Order: sequence, then structure tokens, then C-alpha cells
Amino acid sequence: MIQIQDLHKSFGDNEIIQGISLDINKGEVLALIGGSGKGKSVLLKHVAGLLKPDKGRILINGKDIARLRSGELTQVRRHMGFLFQGGALFDSMTVYDNVAFPLREKTKMNEAEIREKVLDSLAQVGLAGAEDRFPSQISGGMVKRTAFARELVWHPEIMLFDEPTTGLDPIIGNSILNLINDLHKKYLFTGIIVTHEIPRIFDIVDKVAMLHDGVILAEGTPHDIVTSDDPIVQQFIKGEIDGPISYR
Repeated sequence: MIQIQDLHKSFGDNEIIQGISLDINKGEVLALIGGSGKGKSVLLKHVAGLLKPDKGRILINGKDIARLRSGELTQVRRHMGFLFQGGALFDSMTVYDNVAFPLREKTKMNEAEIREKVLDSLAQVGLAGAEDRFPSQISGGMVKRTAFARELVWHPEIMLFDEPTTGLDPIIGNSILNLINDLHKKYLFTGIIVTHEIPRIFDIVDKVAMLHDGVILAEGTPHDIVTSDDPIVQQFIKGEIDGPISYR
């Protein structure tokens, strides 16, 4: 379970996050939506332990990660995957070696054990046979799939996605969202997805929270958000949507 309690964060005089509180229950996936530059990625980095709040707490399974020592935070992160916008692959490594990297660096597995896990993880994301290619030799969608495989190799309890479809055409972007949905059903990880993919994202998440001017303006099921009478929420949704809305 992820609990965000009265979170505040400023950069200089600019207060990006102004007292946010959110709960994501075990196995749920939350979509974090809102305009560009409204603090969505900053909030996600707090959950990952990459940033520390000025005030407030981030509890992961009851542990306040902002107050953990380095070794304790590392242990929490071993149960967490983070898919960055650009994939963050090592250009000098093959697809296989990118996925194998965390296992080689942070476990005592032998190469046979690593190979089994890496090939299984690549198969899960539809990249079987691509293991010898380099990032420069694969498409943007394949880069995102490789980065996803690198996180899945841990079988994480928590997955954090920062704009997973950025830079992809609509068809490939939709395939990435389908992949996230399929693998969530299989592994039942708890997830947060920062995204602008409206309305498609409403089909694959349990909750939605809209971040606006540093606060959570609206929170609830996809149906709650779609039917909100808040004019800012409706303006945001209508500004992004052409056609009928589908939600579960």
C-alpha cells in the first residue's frame, strides 16, 4: 500500500506540491493526470524515494521512505520498478544486457539463472528474439518494452510509470498501455501511471487523481472523474478528448 500524507515540496520560491494526500491500496493502479508542469512527475519521484519532501510522509507498506537510511531505502526500492519517460537504457549495452544489469549488480545469481529470468522477462513484453540488438537498433516502443522488462525482472510489488507513451505514435502508445494492463492482471502489482492518455487510461486503472496547482483537485474512480461537476476537471478532459468516453 502507498500512502501519501500532507506532502509539500518547493524548488526555491516555487511551491510545486502543496499538501497532497493520496492512498493507493495493494493491487490498485492509479492514473495521475493534470496539465504539464503541474507536479505529477515530481510527486512520482517522491514515491520512488528520488526526492525528499519538505513536509509530509510517503509510506510504503507502513514505512516512511523519506526517513529511511540509505540501506533501508535500497531494500524498499528492490520491491519497486520505475519506468522513466525515455526508458533510460544504456546505449552501449544490448537489450539483453540492459535487462540483466540490475540482476548482475544487485544479486548473487549466476549467469544461467540471470539468462532464464532475462529471457522470460523479454518474452513477457513481446521482445523474444530481440535480445542481441542495441537501443539504437530498435523502435521507441521497443525501448519502452525493454525498460519495462528490466523492471519486471525483479517481479516488483510496485510499478511507477512516468508518461510511458511519450514520444510514441497513438497505435504504439496504445499497445504499451495494453501491455501494462495485461501484466498488471498477471502480476497484480500496485501502480501509479503519470499520463495524458485520456480517455484510454480510464479503461485500465482503478482510480484517477487530477493534480492542479499543487493540490489534488479531484480523486475517485474513472466514472467519478468523467462525471465530475468541477469545471476545471471538465475543461481538462474535454480539451483532451475527441469522441465518446469509455471507462470501467
